[in-house]
Amino acid sequence: MPAPEPHAPERPEGAPGNFIEERIVTENAAAVAQGGSVRVHTRFPPEPNGFLHIGHAKSICLNFGLAKEFGGKCNLRFDDTNPETEETLFVRSIEEDVRWLGFEWSDHTYYASDYFEQLYGFAVRLIENGKAYVDSRSLEEIRATRGDFYKPGEDSPNRGRSVEENLDLFARMRAGEFPDGSHVLRAKIDMASPDVKLRDPVMYRIRRAHHHRTGDTWCIYPMYDWAHGQSDAIEGITHSICTLEFVNHRPLYHWFLDALALPHHPEQIEFARLNLTFTVLSKRKLQELVAQKHVAGWDDPRMPTLAGLRRRGYTKEAIQAFCERIGVSTRDSLVDVALLEHALREDLNARSPRVMAVLRPLKVVIENMEEGAEQVFDAPYDPEKPDGPTRKVHLTREVWIERDDFAEVPAKKWFRLAPGQEVRLRSGCLVKCVGVVKNDQGEVTELRCTWDPASGGGTSPDGRKVKGTIHWVSAKHAVKAEVRLYDRLFRVENPLKDEDYTQHLNPASLEVLPECFVEPSLADAKAGARVQFERIGYFAVDPDTRPRKLVFNRTIGLKDSWALSQGSAGHQAKGDGA
Repeated sequence: MPAPEPHAPERPEGAPGNFIEERIVTENAAAVAQGGSVRVHTRFPPEPNGFLHIGHAKSICLNFGLAKEFGGKCNLRFDDTNPETEETLFVRSIEEDVRWLGFEWSDHTYYASDYFEQLYGFAVRLIENGKAYVDSRSLEEIRATRGDFYKPGEDSPNRGRSVEENLDLFARMRAGEFPDGSHVLRAKIDMASPDVKLRDPVMYRIRRAHHHRTGDTWCIYPMYDWAHGQSDAIEGITHSICTLEFVNHRPLYHWFLDALALPHHPEQIEFARLNLTFTVLSKRKLQELVAQKHVAGWDDPRMPTLAGLRRRGYTKEAIQAFCERIGVSTRDSLVDVALLEHALREDLNARSPRVMAVLRPLKVVIENMEEGAEQVFDAPYDPEKPDGPTRKVHLTREVWIERDDFAEVPAKKWFRLAPGQEVRLRSGCLVKCVGVVKNDQGEVTELRCTWDPASGGGTSPDGRKVKGTIHWVSAKHAVKAEVRLYDRLFRVENPLKDEDYTQHLNPASLEVLPECFVEPSLADAKAGARVQFERIGYFAVDPDTRPRKLVFNRTIGLKDSWALSQGSAGHQAKGDGA
């Protein structure tokens, strides 16, 4: 197969930058007026407790894209503060996904666990300054006295402990003297604050769990809100870009930085996360799908994980183009998955060689062709580029065609094969059906046809019009393959509209066809190769492929068959994200 052509996404001409870009441009203009410039240093901070999904791709493209656009840096930093759910497997998969999307991070990989000692020292400083204390109540008791929007919280009876007592208890927490859940470290802010998150938030909890990097060195672990801002400050992050649910975390983010008076003070900026129709992007629910075996794993091609999309045949260029088109906003919206699928079709159309495959085979015997006779033709990989790369197609007495390309009793305007009707075999010849063979159950098992020897290559030398053109594969030269037909995992636009979202799983999301035939040019296709099966769709070679056992995944059909099956031209995107 020929090498794919490059196809990189571009922002539409004249399209404005997103609001974060505009903010940085404004900041830079003000800095230039003062004789300086704005430094841009972003970070992508995933928790290594699962695989990245298409929503993370939006954040990756944003953070790394901003760094590239403004000549800055972007760190990859793992938020590994919850050892019970984190694994090295997830770390490696995340690194692979970021690289696959086309990005490299600055210097080296960062981890929140790199800063456990510094964070502990920062916490000691807050205790010494009277801004943190050890609470010896359970988390349930703490929650019960936190109050709500209408009622202020209640001071803990431990809130008045002396600095010396708090330092002693905190050191003993670290030393492992106390059981899990017996003490926590809390910031001392304001239990009557209108902002509930400022009501003495928990900073550390005791948790005896083996950490994938630090082992059993620590038995106290920092909470995300505590580790987040301080890790940003340590790394010199300038723009800490988070999704919209962290807006109400921002005052606490700044309170910690101000209380410590660290030399560097990053700014937190929030943007709307990606919500996609017919898709679940909650990591917890994706974990449930895997654990409950609704899918075969994190990289199941039906999953919206980057590993699953890659295995299905998605390209990084399609995902980047999609992220560029949906933009970055400050308002939650529901984006039509058809936009992602459009970006995919557009990219695959530009890069995929056209080949022939028969998924539901029906044998055709060309009666007036001699046994052992063979015609060989050059067929272009792209019919629109007849002078481009070609491959050999072999026409023999017996060929396979698609079962759906024959109708014994054809409908009106049926231009495919039927008794007495002539069609063109793509790049092969013209054939006419002259007989039908059936089994005892009355099922069609074989067609008898004749060919016009003057029509080699699929031309009609006498100029007669043949409206129908179908794909085919020589029975003698065909390569057997398994084809997995993937479809959307959910049947409804918003699977989360009901508590039991699994009731909306699509039972037809996977159909396995074990007896398919592809043309011989695909015999040595390697895992990850992408092709267009003419008249069928785009397919990718699955990693399950082995010598003499080809496996193809359907990436997507040539047209939006889902919208047609639902009786509409497709759903419109919701909100301003599209």
